[in-house]
Amino acid sequence: MASKSLSLSLCNIFWLSFLRSPLFWTFKIFGKQRPQSCQELHPEEIRSMGNLNCISTGVRGGGRRRRRAEYSPRKPMVYMYPNSTANQDHEGIKTVGADNLCDFSSSSDLCICIVTWNMNGQVMCYEDLAEIVGSRSRKFDLLVIGLQEVPRNNILQPLQAALVETHILLGKSIMQSLQLYVFGPKKSDLFSKELLQVDNHSIGGFGGLIGRKKGAVAIRINYKGIRMVFISCHLSAHAHRVEERNSQCRHMSHSLFSKNWKPYDRPAHITVWLGDLNYRLQGIDTHPARNLIHQDLHRMLISKDQLLQEAERGHIFNGYCEGTLTFKPTYKYNVGSSKYDTSYKVRVPSWTDRILFKIEDMEKINANLHSYESMDEITSSDHKPVKAHICLKLINNKQ
Repeated sequence: MASKSLSLSLCNIFWLSFLRSPLFWTFKIFGKQRPQSCQELHPEEIRSMGNLNCISTGVRGGGRRRRRAEYSPRKPMVYMYPNSTANQDHEGIKTVGADNLCDFSSSSDLCICIVTWNMNGQVMCYEDLAEIVGSRSRKFDLLVIGLQEVPRNNILQPLQAALVETHILLGKSIMQSLQLYVFGPKKSDLFSKELLQVDNHSIGGFGGLIGRKKGAVAIRINYKGIRMVFISCHLSAHAHRVEERNSQCRHMSHSLFSKNWKPYDRPAHITVWLGDLNYRLQGIDTHPARNLIHQDLHRMLISKDQLLQEAERGHIFNGYCEGTLTFKPTYKYNVGSSKYDTSYKVRVPSWTDRILFKIEDMEKINANLHSYESMDEITSSDHKPVKAHICLKLINNKQ
């Protein structure tokens, strides 16, 4: 009997100690889930706790507990856009149709062919090279090529050799495996001295054997009186890293379009973003997505595209334009084929590779999108290249 009484007394002492401890009130207030930090709590929740502060469970030298953390509310995040101060009246990405009617400069001042391709570290064969640069009757003034995950061999030399009869290199911007080239007509005296490699920007680290650098490289060019900025980027991978990609876009935009870049330059007439933006399909599994693609119903997947969703929310690419996604998702394919990923990961096909453009002043320049397509014949990478053809015409030459 005495043993039973002693046991009950010890039990009562234990529960009394527990009820008085901060651990009990933490369980009570947060539904048995202790917060990781005070910043995760709303101020009202903090005030409702009285004198109870968030306590770290870690220990510092001598076994002493860390000092109690004081609550400091988070500052609201301000999204940065090129030449924009707020995102309250955001436009999102405007989808424009391609007319496929380019007559090459008879009604335009400048025609631009833009190609983006994640090479996956693979060496470009001659057939792929010929497909990228087009035939000898090239109906464009400028050729802009943005490459990601470029292998270590010299990619510029074969590009120049393939274009030797018609185009020359005007500018390049290289940051390891992230590379951007601009080619122009071989016989032209219309180039401005403003043609410079003006910036490259790095975000992230390395991966794999080829140094798969994440970040952006950019070229500013003035040609035929038209001021242009081309930005080739490679953003963080994986479907769940949406906000990380958004943050990278904002950081790049703020860096590239800040007054510290070229403070005395006038704004570009057109800004073009191209690259492996790595936005994926959200809210659909791989097999339903593939079934729609195999039935040529991939347009039904556009509403699942993270890039368009985030732009619609006003987080990124405010006021930019993109052609209609009439082509199939460009990632991920088995290398050497046009079959989607059959590895154990069985990734959801996605439009990771994109070309976006923005006209700064519609009253000064017209832009017509004549084509926006993937290059399905190229199979040497797990990505399909994407190509756009844009023609520009100045409305008022008095700039």
